[in-house]
Amino acid sequence: MKKEVKFSLVYRDMWQSSGKYVPRKDQLEKIAPLIIDMKCFDRVETNGGAAEQVNLLYGENPNPSVRAFTAALHKGGIECHMLDRALNALRMNPVPADVRQLMYKVKKAQGVDITRIFCGLNDVRNIIPSIQWANEAGMISQAAMSITYSQVHTAEYYIEMAEKLIEAGAKEIALKDMAGVGRPVTLGKIVNHIKTQHPDIKVQYHGHTTPGLSMASVLEVCKAGCDYIDVAMEPLSWGTVHPDVISVQAMLKDAGFLVKDIDMKTYMAARSMTQSFIDDFLGYWIDPRNRYINSLLLGCGLPGGMMGSLMADLKPVHAAINMNRKNQGLPELSEDEMLVELFQEVQDIWPKLGNPPLVTPFSQYTKNIALMNLFAMSKGEPRYETSIDPAAWDMILGKAGKLPGTLAPEIVELAKKKGFEFFTGNPQDNYPDALPHFIEEMEKNGWDRGQDDEELFEFAMHEKQYREYKSGEAKRRFNQELDAKMKAKAEQSGITVNLDDLRKMRHPNAEAITSPVSGRIIWELDAYEKSIPPATGTKYNEGDTFCYVQTPYAPEEVKTNWSGKLVEVVAEQGKVVKKGDILAFIEK
Repeated sequence: MKKEVKFSLVYRDMWQSSGKYVPRKDQLEKIAPLIIDMKCFDRVETNGGAAEQVNLLYGENPNPSVRAFTAALHKGGIECHMLDRALNALRMNPVPADVRQLMYKVKKAQGVDITRIFCGLNDVRNIIPSIQWANEAGMISQAAMSITYSQVHTAEYYIEMAEKLIEAGAKEIALKDMAGVGRPVTLGKIVNHIKTQHPDIKVQYHGHTTPGLSMASVLEVCKAGCDYIDVAMEPLSWGTVHPDVISVQAMLKDAGFLVKDIDMKTYMAARSMTQSFIDDFLGYWIDPRNRYINSLLLGCGLPGGMMGSLMADLKPVHAAINMNRKNQGLPELSEDEMLVELFQEVQDIWPKLGNPPLVTPFSQYTKNIALMNLFAMSKGEPRYETSIDPAAWDMILGKAGKLPGTLAPEIVELAKKKGFEFFTGNPQDNYPDALPHFIEEMEKNGWDRGQDDEELFEFAMHEKQYREYKSGEAKRRFNQELDAKMKAKAEQSGITVNLDDLRKMRHPNAEAITSPVSGRIIWELDAYEKSIPPATGTKYNEGDTFCYVQTPYAPEEVKTNWSGKLVEVVAEQGKVVKKGDILAFIEK
């Protein structure tokens, strides 16, 4: 009998390995039926990682978005999975235990079936509590191993880790090859051991294509018994993302595996729709260089998904380094030369920092140290003295978990010189429970805890971003950034446009509310100083009071001329507007 291999579409990671933002709720609801009708996917990655945080950053509540996407996919019998950073849960820094535990109850209620739990340091102490909480909540606990390649990270290392995770109650194991640097034969050995010793444990492989090994790795893990393969689809496959389902399906079918056929007519429709999301607004944050495979990453092991942020970080430091070199009479470095210098520095310092797997957030810490080392050396200063920030020190000192390798003596000496103490206890002990504090504040503010406590969880998980979402500040800042990007793109094409025209383009299905007179915007007459605009999504009926415009003679009431929901507020409290200026958009 042929071995069956099933596909999981990593729709969340496709976007986050390409750019910054993820599709809106309405876009996810549109794409879900097409994902189902392609008839080749058994699983879809719907949320997790930073996805829900960036929802808040552009002013959208992620909870309805997750519920809508999972509900739509469940209609087609597709399982939904999320990315879970263990101690860090859905953010970049550690999370209190009671907030972590609440996450599984909330996500199960929202329709997420599987949680992929990984620790960026592969410290099983950070993963095991999440396995237990996920199991208790009725989710499938998929414990993930962060794959990298070093003298420490051998097949035996990962086999031992897998045994500990299975013993702790993990229902499935994932190989999270976030940089695509896992060597194919070694990956096959790991999967073969798991499937031989634990045939009932499902294994899923997640491999990025950046350095070019992914297709070979997929074939090797499938030969060893892998059950699920993560894939992407055009226009967001290959490059820093994942291999395309069409290529993987063809390769595995030729190799004798049982794989589902792809409805190509629907694939092309889904491809076109995904491109329309890029054209809508998401593409403004996608670097075109992310489409390329880069074998240079094999040496340093950096994940391709961070190349966009790496290049953005590199530009100002590159300029400063070249200025320092010029002052010393040295030739300036080109961007390619600078990139090679950075990759080499990462490769050199990585073992000295204890070989943390280069995955979020530890890949960022290591890259930042390397970058600032290059800057320091360009000034004639030593490495490390000023290049390690507090978050990176927490990694080095053991506060985030045990490092896989051994710190170099110079790093240990520097820590002692600065008076730092190394931590060997359980990392979770550093972060006490916090839910009572957030519950108290929500009650004080009159904020609803939400269905299944999902709003409480969101506030506790992403406190700063949630406050800015509630105040409307996140939406206003995002729209300002989008306006600037749209205007810059138009000007590059030789087109002169004003902001009102851009805003109308952004909301083709909405009507603009305009000011009937000139004056100053007031959202609430009886709370001028603390007045804030209504939240996105607020529903209005025709004839409702929307806001006021203070004129020299009296406040002028602005009413809605139709029923619908608010999709954007343009005018801020206290802003002086002219007659006819756009104040907001309401979608009918």
